[in-house]
Amino acid sequence: MKHPRVLLVDDDVTVTRTLALFLEEQGKCEVRVENVATRALRAARQFRPNLILLDVVMPGMDGGTLAAAIEDDAVLRNTPIVFLTALISRREAAGSRQEIAGHPFLAKPADPERVLQYIDEYARAWPSDENRAS
Repeated sequence: MKHPRVLLVDDDVTVTRTLALFLEEQGKCEVRVENVATRALRAARQFRPNLILLDVVMPGMDGGTLAAAIEDDAVLRNTPIVFLTALISRREAAGSRQEIAGHPFLAKPADPERVLQYIDEYARAWPSDENRAS
């Protein structure tokens, strides 16, 4: 795999802009941003990400509902999802890795270096587009 493709879904434009800039500057992944949750499934189908970073609380469609739609999609169903949430602080989330609906999560504001660790762990393990079933 050249560089994993990461879809960043969050209604907060400042969060997505800052995190996308950081990730692109690192040169370790290709990033696509979607700030409207109801458009994220279509964006994922077009982009075919190796990892989806997904906010939990968004207008129009919450992250849990979107994650369920991704899991129900024949092409996207095995795409790793890492939730981003401000519902739990970094201090509350410190220590062992925790999950929301079976997916790992990062407390917001997410530490960019920690995001890179999650990308290395989850996206790089996922097969490249050429090896996915269509």
